[in-house]
Amino acid sequence: MNKPLMAKATAVWLVDNTTLSFKQIADFCGMHELEVQGIADGDVATGVKGFDPIANNQLDMGEIEKGQKDPLYRLKLKHNPSAVGEEKRRGPRYTPLSKRQDRPDAILWLVKFHPELSDGAIGKLVGTTKPTIQSIRDKSHWNYINLKPVDPVALGLCKQSELDTAVQQAVRRRAAEGVVMSDDERRKLVSTEQSLGMSTEPKMPSNLQGLEAFSISEEEKKPTDYSDAESFFNLPQGDDDEDEDEDSPRR
Repeated sequence: MNKPLMAKATAVWLVDNTTLSFKQIADFCGMHELEVQGIADGDVATGVKGFDPIANNQLDMGEIEKGQKDPLYRLKLKHNPSAVGEEKRRGPRYTPLSKRQDRPDAILWLVKFHPELSDGAIGKLVGTTKPTIQSIRDKSHWNYINLKPVDPVALGLCKQSELDTAVQQAVRRRAAEGVVMSDDERRKLVSTEQSLGMSTEPKMPSNLQGLEAFSISEEEKKPTDYSDAESFFNLPQGDDDEDEDEDSPRR
């Protein structure tokens, strides 16, 4: 672990019970120095009860003494074997209750604009399950008619960097599988900022070699002269005319 359990409560305890600098406490608790200063001023973490890191086997008293003597000393978190791997996320992402109603709209946006993403990737981005994603894909979701595609980044369900990383991984996977993507799909594979800045006009190919065979000659470019009626109709002069002359009454 890079920071102690209940980091903000631990910072409150260190501010109240030690003479460590704000920077030392901030580095140990994984916070910003101004946030620790706000705790000392009473503007931040109001009502939060301090959490003793020494009593909870996260910090030795000797570390605090070294830090109080040397302002440049960085406190070392006590190793706890039972806490190894706790930072690794298990299961889907946790979504606050206030934003869970927005997940179907975010799923619809991802399904529509990033079809290359797998159900597992979408589930990790917005914190949902595969059955929910599948119900939106096949339009069997109970509220599908009222859903509107909304960017999950705008909804605060994931970060833009996380979305870009998931899309890049999907691109590499499809490239390894030999799947050929269309130009429209390639536009969707870039980040949101890049996509908004791209021109909607089709681009001309940079390599024009081989197009000489399709060039039109100067004679073909000239308009056809239809002033002469005979050249326009181009009536055949053959045996049919002679037959008509023989069948016609002679005078």
